[in-house]
Amino acid sequence: MSGGSARSLGKGSAPPGPVPEGLIRVYSMRFCPYAQRTRLVLTAKGIWHEVININLKNKPEWFFKKNPSGLVLVLETSQGQLICESAITCEYLDEAYPEKKLLPGDPYEKACQKMVFKSFSKVLTDKKTTFFGGNSLSMIDYLIWPWFERLEALELNERVDHTPALKLWMAAMKKDPTESSLLTDVKTFQGFFNLYLQNSPEACDYGL
Repeated sequence: MSGGSARSLGKGSAPPGPVPEGLIRVYSMRFCPYAQRTRLVLTAKGIWHEVININLKNKPEWFFKKNPSGLVLVLETSQGQLICESAITCEYLDEAYPEKKLLPGDPYEKACQKMVFKSFSKVLTDKKTTFFGGNSLSMIDYLIWPWFERLEALELNERVDHTPALKLWMAAMKKDPTESSLLTDVKTFQGFFNLYLQNSPEACDYGL
């Protein structure tokens, strides 16, 4: 697994070559919460991949051939297949690499997780288990987590003070080896946000 901290590619950059056999390529941006979802799933499942970071303030011309919207996250396989949208890429990875499943095998339980994910803001205070999918960490936790990781950097921590169950979930997530391996520190997030709001092309590479 490589490239997660590589500088981003912008206008005028050369397009990458074909994806090597046995590898999956991830077009990402270091601070994008949607892209982080898929990187969490790739890491949790131990899928061998390479990361190519895209400068979202200075997008390379060739990237629009990967995704006409110009948005990350995009997966590319060695067969040239392209998959976009973070929730879709995460479910694709769980089905294409079934050795370690993050979604339940039971169709009803899988549907329940999808329903919770679609309206998770309504069920935060009703959660009875440590994780959103039960007593063990699963796909839905990785899909939700990136926004909570950014609360402190955005000075919004007090928003969860009245939800003890949610605070326990956040503490449990921070102990997860997958999450820890991709954790971005608060000062780095704040530096990125400051530059991003200034529309700076240096934002995506902050801290490198």
